[in-house]
Amino acid sequence: MGDTTVFAWEYFLYQIKSIEVLDVIDILLVAILLYYVYAFIRDRRAGKLALGVALIVIVSLVSSLLGLPAMSFIMQNIFQVGFVALLVVFQPELRSALEKMGGEPFKSLRNIGENKENAGSASPFVHELCRGVADLAKTKTGALIVIERSTKLGEILKTGVTVNADLSAFVLRNIFYNGAPLHDGAVVIRNWRIQAAGCFLPLSSSDTILKDLGTRHRAGIGMSEESDAVVIIVSEETGTISIAIGGQLQRGFTYTSLKREMDNLFVTPNKNKSRFKPSVKKDDGKTV
Repeated sequence: MGDTTVFAWEYFLYQIKSIEVLDVIDILLVAILLYYVYAFIRDRRAGKLALGVALIVIVSLVSSLLGLPAMSFIMQNIFQVGFVALLVVFQPELRSALEKMGGEPFKSLRNIGENKENAGSASPFVHELCRGVADLAKTKTGALIVIERSTKLGEILKTGVTVNADLSAFVLRNIFYNGAPLHDGAVVIRNWRIQAAGCFLPLSSSDTILKDLGTRHRAGIGMSEESDAVVIIVSEETGTISIAIGGQLQRGFTYTSLKREMDNLFVTPNKNKSRFKPSVKKDDGKTV
């Protein structure tokens, strides 16, 4: 028993000493890949699918070990078409995940040269944006405003009407006025200009959204799920101001708190990190 323990320990030390730099890099890359796969499955309906795939793998292994030719043939064919089927079924989720993976690693590098320039230029537009949203909330005028960040929203812009106007509270109030033809759609802001209005946004399919949240909020959450955009929603029923980021919704903003949040996100992103804490609060039982 002692000799076996010594041999096992020496073998373990040998394996540790034989590890090279490339081996460490390889392990780190695999760990990162597994983390992204886990995060993708955990946050989406792919979790139940993963259990089904695991069950198929187990059945395939058991059939191979027991020498069951018919079952092995069926499992092999399932694996051949299963990968393509997964790509088709989860195309929206895979696209969203790849867009975020491609945007996040380079976002900080892009921001290094842009922060100083954007900090001064964004401040007056943030003020106009928050003032317009506060005015809409006072009159309980429904609104849906998307602020584009690193993920380009060209496909969303094509669904609306090009405006290309300066961002101001006056223009926002006119676009979302109940009698205006574009008030039902979303406004997309690009480079602090109102690029388009009346845009259609993808609806979130999440089953965790409160039932008393209407289509406007579901569209805002859906847009934030598929991009890194910041989405501001004003409830037509209650006038409640909400923000959707990364598929999460926080409600109950006022002009002051909205201005503070927008400043943290766009004006001084390095000095003051955003205090956005995703939560969904009921609004006295009213439909919003």
